[in-house]
Amino acid sequence: MTPTDHDPRDTYLGLRTFVDELARCGVREACTSPGSRSTPLVLSLAREPRIRATSHLDERSGGFFALGIGKATGVPAVLACTSGTAAANFASAVHEAREARVPLLVLTADRPPELRDVGAGQTIDQVKLYGTAAKWFQEVDEQPATPARLRWLRQLACRAFLTTLEGRPGPVHLNFALREPLVLAEPLPPPEEGRAGGRPWVTRPRVAAQAPPELVDGLRAELEARPRAILVAGRAERDPQHGAALAEFAERARIPLLADPLSGARRGPAAVAHYDALLRDPAWAAAHAPDLVLRVGDLPTSKPLRQWLAGLHEALQVAFDPENAWQDPTGSVGTLAAADPRATLGAVGERLKRRDAAWLDAWHRADRAASHAIARALTPAGLSEPRVAAELGAGLPAEATVVVASSMPVRDVETFFPARERPPRVLSNRGANGIDGTVSTAFGVAASTSAPVVLLIGDVALIHDLGGLLAASRLGLELTIVLLHNDGGGIFNFLPVGGEGAAFVEHVATPHGLDFAHAAALFGLGYVAVDTVEDFRAALSGALAAPRTSIVAVHTDREANVDVHRAVWHEVAASASVA
Repeated sequence: MTPTDHDPRDTYLGLRTFVDELARCGVREACTSPGSRSTPLVLSLAREPRIRATSHLDERSGGFFALGIGKATGVPAVLACTSGTAAANFASAVHEAREARVPLLVLTADRPPELRDVGAGQTIDQVKLYGTAAKWFQEVDEQPATPARLRWLRQLACRAFLTTLEGRPGPVHLNFALREPLVLAEPLPPPEEGRAGGRPWVTRPRVAAQAPPELVDGLRAELEARPRAILVAGRAERDPQHGAALAEFAERARIPLLADPLSGARRGPAAVAHYDALLRDPAWAAAHAPDLVLRVGDLPTSKPLRQWLAGLHEALQVAFDPENAWQDPTGSVGTLAAADPRATLGAVGERLKRRDAAWLDAWHRADRAASHAIARALTPAGLSEPRVAAELGAGLPAEATVVVASSMPVRDVETFFPARERPPRVLSNRGANGIDGTVSTAFGVAASTSAPVVLLIGDVALIHDLGGLLAASRLGLELTIVLLHNDGGGIFNFLPVGGEGAAFVEHVATPHGLDFAHAAALFGLGYVAVDTVEDFRAALSGALAAPRTSIVAVHTDREANVDVHRAVWHEVAASASVA
């Protein structure tokens, strides 16, 4: 097709058909950003009544907003933008989606081939722009809207949607070459009908998860032969029943459950909440080395737990890996089980003989002692960063969702969240482990639920996505932001580089001197700064009840924060020696 042959009605007929098919597949959310070349794409999405299209000024924020929707719902949101660096700004969210296994459908507008590499404005090479981060890439050219073409577009929509979800979930990238004129001069004819009854053009039913009999029998035999077994549960966001099922299995098997809050499994009578602090004591860690480790989900964030697992050379480590994610950076796993953990462990639990509880009891004694030790260490420190994490873990309602920033907040959540019968849901961008787009991710989660959403974030991560705060007023969303304000990157004070003097302060800790009350005023948010535990509880309660987005700011000191953590570890080590 040459530019003179182009009829914009073909573009709009094709895109209307494509978007209709996305809606039939189950897409309900689209995130758009402003631009010219994407006009037909954005208008087609905005005019589809089954899809809520939200507008985002910054593609980076829009990308992470869509990521938050995918994390919260398990259904891909659509991202749409114009050509050029607009598409490049999606890259961080696309890479996070790939690493975190979050479904995402990226639709980028592009110049047609005759305008590429000839000096046309707002043009970059968008072919396979995201490299291997995208599960599948397809260039979509412009063709007359013949019946055959419209059938192909329906098939394309179904394939793209299904590809985001099946196997290892992740992002799919479709690049639409669009020619001018980009706006219709006359109305379109009535739409072509798809399959009857609103059915997608192509369906591919999922096969129910089955427990492999050989694996079930093998695990049962190993559990019966190895009395010192543990279950380690890492991040797993898509299955709402996952955490409760793991807790039920651990209780039945009478084995310690070491569950990162991101797993949803820090619950039930087998849960050990304070393993991160306990495993910092080398003597206690060595004395409690298991002979069998069952691993489900991603590796937990805890560095002491990771190092401990890496050193368990005599133990058999079995990792459930149904999505071929290879969560084993130290080569410690002896068996990779490509099976659904919930179905498999459920079947194993039903066949297990009753196990002795002495091993689990020993872990529980140490966990209770650690809990008391942590309380002793935190009480004199007042409102510290660990205390904020502990307060959120103990006090938030079960229906709430906590979005946790990477760096120190996610580590404090793992260390200080207690085990609860019904804990709040915890989400975090732990695929690539960056601080990019954390605010926008939280707003994407808030857009996907009517229950309370709380964001626990540090000041540097908030600055990194400050523009994401615009979603509060533009989209009318409610989010409680708990801000840990220590004027810089507090995690780096724990590292050896923290002793490098002025160069460390300027280039690594990066103090900024900002007052976020001004940011709250700029974006129309509520704001309160607190400095006592009682004030924090009152401010949190007020923010959760308020019909707006609010910031609850907790000012801390980076060096004092290191001291508080070290005091906790010292107290826990002392308690573990007598537990």
